[in-house]
Amino acid sequence: MKYNFDEVISRYNTDSVKWDHTEKLFGDKDILPMWIADMDFVSPKPVVEALKERAEHGVFGYTSRSNDYFQAFIDWVQRRHKWDIQKRWIRCTPGIMPALSIAIQSFTNEGDKVIIQTPVYTPFMEVIEKNNRDIVLNPLKYENERYEMDYENLEEVVENEDVKMIILCNPHNPAGRVWSKEELTRLGEICLKNNVLVISDEAHFDIVYKGHTHTPFASISEEFADHSITCTAPSKTFNLAGVQMANIIIPNKELRDPFTKIIDIMYLGLSNTFGVTAAENAYKYGEEWLDQFLDYLEGNLTFLTTFIETNLKEIKVIPPEGTYLAWLDCRALGLNAKELEDFFRKNAKVAFDEGYTFGLGGEGFTRVNMACPRHVLEDGLRRVERAVKENLAKNAEEVR
Repeated sequence: MKYNFDEVISRYNTDSVKWDHTEKLFGDKDILPMWIADMDFVSPKPVVEALKERAEHGVFGYTSRSNDYFQAFIDWVQRRHKWDIQKRWIRCTPGIMPALSIAIQSFTNEGDKVIIQTPVYTPFMEVIEKNNRDIVLNPLKYENERYEMDYENLEEVVENEDVKMIILCNPHNPAGRVWSKEELTRLGEICLKNNVLVISDEAHFDIVYKGHTHTPFASISEEFADHSITCTAPSKTFNLAGVQMANIIIPNKELRDPFTKIIDIMYLGLSNTFGVTAAENAYKYGEEWLDQFLDYLEGNLTFLTTFIETNLKEIKVIPPEGTYLAWLDCRALGLNAKELEDFFRKNAKVAFDEGYTFGLGGEGFTRVNMACPRHVLEDGLRRVERAVKENLAKNAEEVR
């Protein structure tokens, strides 16, 4: 069937974090929210229909995950990512962030050190600190509007610090990099040599632009598979963040058993009834929707890039290879972190995710969620255009 991604679906009065909490979060109900990473699109029709059917049954008791559920996910990973996984490798958690917390508790002790590659998804820092572990930075290198891993720095920190774990973001949020097999191999070899466990957050693994291919870290070699945990979810792929389902792939039993033990201690073995239904049907029947969404997203990226190059020459788009998030270099506006945040929220009336929140290297940048109808994206960009022009005019008047 043909999906209409231009259709605007009001999300007000649905307890949406993105829309219903705008005034509470930003102090202004007229701000356009383009920050948190969920879509403004209806999920695939087969998922919606399956949820309706399940709701009409009317009995919502304790729910397990069937063989059909696991097979749907296994088939998806093989079909979309050419990785053959086994049912016994899979553990389910209510989201990827809980899985990261479980991994930290399972394989590190308080005071141990965990590497992150900034600028990176803000909750990585929070989950490490809240578990009383220490953050070690391996910042990405930004050159020629492209981010690269700093392997020399990585080797230095793992050799000089007693590092136990690295949280890899693949594809990277917010930089938009889809790490190549060669890049991941080099990182993996360093981590293997120094006995650093790789926790690979692959939440965006299905959101990749033409000309790029996602490589699951653990699919590269048996050694990497035995020394890593891969975190996936249907949330970004099918706009299902609210159903709280994640599939965690752990090929090595010596890692899988301690991870499972924490799940059991926390009584997380069962799943949300609607989460199971949504995820299974998404992986079985959501591919047509996803392919159409990816085409639409490519169009949104082209629109955003062209608009900014034409009307906002003070801002540069860092070309993403994956995710539905645009990372913008706003340093030419000449504003510090707080000024830039205030400029977007108070002058432009848009809420982006400001770069400084992503850690070292994020200052002067901002992250924009492009997973919305195109005219909503245009509205946000035009708000920024007006604010920039008004600011330039004000500065020119002050000079006179």
